[in-house]
Amino acid sequence: MTSLTATPSDVAFSPAVKAVQEEKGSRELFANMEAGRPWSDRLTPDLAQFIAMQTSLFLGTASAAGQPYIQHRGGPAGFMQVLGEKQLGFADFAGNRQYITLGNLSENPKATLFLIDYERGVRVKLWGTARVVENDPGLVARLRVEGGRGRPERAILFDLAAWDANCPQHIPQRIDGARVASLLAERDARIAALQAEIADLKGER
Repeated sequence: MTSLTATPSDVAFSPAVKAVQEEKGSRELFANMEAGRPWSDRLTPDLAQFIAMQTSLFLGTASAAGQPYIQHRGGPAGFMQVLGEKQLGFADFAGNRQYITLGNLSENPKATLFLIDYERGVRVKLWGTARVVENDPGLVARLRVEGGRGRPERAILFDLAAWDANCPQHIPQRIDGARVASLLAERDARIAALQAEIADLKGER
């Protein structure tokens, strides 16, 4: 890493955070984690596979004054793409024209990504920097996936500094509507097959 952090988790565990951890009794736990199981600053194959399955993300940015903002982005699975071991990218589509995220990134590149898989009970946090790429139709075309709706206007690239996966505690289980429809179709096909087998056994066909 090119930053002043000694370990990737320092991007989140600032001196103030560590002071509170010390006060609340958890600093030793995380110090042991930093020594034995440090956060990664690379996109592992497992994480890349997880990212490829996601249809939704939350992008956190802040103005130069520190005013935070969270923006949701979604699309077909694969709309957020791994571009390297430390870089992600996605096409930015026309929206409500508030441009809060773009304005924040123009003066403060620090950003976070929050990914949550409600069906499997997994959430992943990624810290890094993000930048807006305008007037690069080749990159936008590369990032656009089939089935996506809307008009892509630019690309957003995210350069990873660190990431961490949380435990599934308190994540409500929710299943995407298309996934439910697929599971129901599989069930109905299986029921039809079993009914046909029963009819054959009874000599009714």
